[in-house]
Amino acid sequence: MQVILLERIEKLGQMGQIVTVKPGYARNFLLPKKKAIRVTKDNLAQFEAQKAQLETVNLKRREEAQYVAEKMAGAHIGLVRQASEMGQLYGSVRSNDIASGLTDIGFTVTKSQIKIPTPIKTIGLHVANVILHPEVVVEVSIITAKSGEEAALKIAEQKQKNQKQEQPSEEAQA
Repeated sequence: MQVILLERIEKLGQMGQIVTVKPGYARNFLLPKKKAIRVTKDNLAQFEAQKAQLETVNLKRREEAQYVAEKMAGAHIGLVRQASEMGQLYGSVRSNDIASGLTDIGFTVTKSQIKIPTPIKTIGLHVANVILHPEVVVEVSIITAKSGEEAALKIAEQKQKNQKQEQPSEEAQA
């Protein structure tokens, strides 16, 4: 089935492209979420008429996402979990846990916006990606610990490391 993309979709195409996808993917995901429309003469004409408007809306959303990304960059989330003596978690950290952690520090995200590259099943420092816009992705540090005090200590250590890394680059620019 051929569709016209109304926004950029990773591994599929850019806004305005005509792509061929499996019918189930189009019917169950792209069309209901208004990420694409079917290719017909009427829809092509309608898309061409609204293309400038869609591009300005997309640009505005991207600018808002970049503004939030600047604030969110370098965010650290401390999660307290039960773990064995070897550091293995009893369970794992899910995207829902990360979303609630980001909400606690003042950012509004949904669990569908969070992508965890590798499962978080051990105590320590991990990284997750927050997709604020199809073109704006932010890395967030997740620190898992056995207690709240331990998590706060590790977060403070990580912030100090980040500050030390930024200072030499500022001196090099001066």
